[in-house]
Amino acid sequence: MRIYLMTDLEGVAGVQNSLDWTRPGQYWYDLARQLLTQEVNAALDGFFAAGADEVLVADGHGPSAVDAQDLDPRAEYMRGWPELWPLGLEEGGYDYLAVVGQHARSRTPFSNMTHTQSYRTLEISVNGTAIGEFGQIAMCASELGVRTIYAAGEKALAEEAEALVPGIETAWVKRGTRPGRGDECSEDQYRARNVSAIHFHPERARALIRAGAVTAVHRAESDDSFGIIDLQPPFHGTFVQRPWAEEPRRLYTQREHPESVAAMMNQSQEWQPVADEDHLRELLVD
Repeated sequence: MRIYLMTDLEGVAGVQNSLDWTRPGQYWYDLARQLLTQEVNAALDGFFAAGADEVLVADGHGPSAVDAQDLDPRAEYMRGWPELWPLGLEEGGYDYLAVVGQHARSRTPFSNMTHTQSYRTLEISVNGTAIGEFGQIAMCASELGVRTIYAAGEKALAEEAEALVPGIETAWVKRGTRPGRGDECSEDQYRARNVSAIHFHPERARALIRAGAVTAVHRAESDDSFGIIDLQPPFHGTFVQRPWAEEPRRLYTQREHPESVAAMMNQSQEWQPVADEDHLRELLVD
């Protein structure tokens, strides 16, 4: 049994904001890396206890976040992608996809540090479904026949995963407390907006993550009815950006591909200004 484990930093218990915790040189960055690595190790211990033969840990945070030196030595570690999407899943041989440390997609109420790739993104949607980073990798996995069986992170992410992949096993370790979508925000305003949350103690978080990992594998091995998103080509993607320092307008681009969601997401298209609020409402899913 071979598992691909995607990781991120903002969904980890104890990691509080992007101004102090998520970039090299920030005051709490080294602690954030430790917290993530221990959550990853908890998941790894659960996967191996449940019968996994190999687990690849993909370091998915922008500037890197997993501390390879402290990682469970039974795992393999990947940093950097052989291609863009599907981020190494195309290597083949993976039975399952799991994610740890994940945050919810942009525009999610009651989410801590919610965003999609960057705080500039307002929304990404595929065939009328708004998705975040979890949705992107889960759709790519489904396209390749790899089942998405486990998602751990903040509560809003667990709810997002359950809606997109019915039957998936989830574990959540913190919950955001600020309501609203923040659609009015610029990139910098949105970065500072969703920083309030209630966190579990790291030891409790790790216990929940390990237990969820064990359950996810046992369920997947005994029940093959969950884990694959029903993808219906052709694929149409809409990408909308917030205003930022050098661009005061909202921008958007649309992409399509007749067969592959990964190929659609990898396309590069010219960005256009959103005409007005009515146009924005047409572009957004909800």
